[in-house]
Amino acid sequence: MLKTLAAKHKSTVAKIAARHKARIETPHGLRTCFEARIQRDGKPDLIARFGGIPLIRKKNAVLHGHVTGPVPYPQKELIHRLLKRRCELCGQPGKVLVHQVRKLASLGEPGPAQPAWAAKMTQMRRKTLTVCRTCHDAIHGHPAHSTA
Repeated sequence: MLKTLAAKHKSTVAKIAARHKARIETPHGLRTCFEARIQRDGKPDLIARFGGIPLIRKKNAVLHGHVTGPVPYPQKELIHRLLKRRCELCGQPGKVLVHQVRKLASLGEPGPAQPAWAAKMTQMRRKTLTVCRTCHDAIHGHPAHSTA
């Protein structure tokens, strides 16, 4: 703080410290601090203090406040899709698997040549697709055409 003020006022740290040094009365006795005071007409002075507080541990301090419970975090979209237990390609209910691609760009350009599963992922703009075992086997039997 003193270095910042010294640089701002183009002075030295020692001169700024001497100018702002103050002694204040506290419940723990007289303390030294640094103080900036602005006097105002008809109003109390504006005072900014740095220091002047005792750094003593209070062994019998009582903390007031309530203990909050755990914060509920919203579930991710993929978890919602898994909990539906419904294939996103054929709509069949039951056990689902997750098919994932490294990046959407590997699915190729949308068009008639693109498989239905790749078109669905492109349309959803998601790298994952929750599908039934039958659709998952079909996907791996007919992979998307890579543009890389």
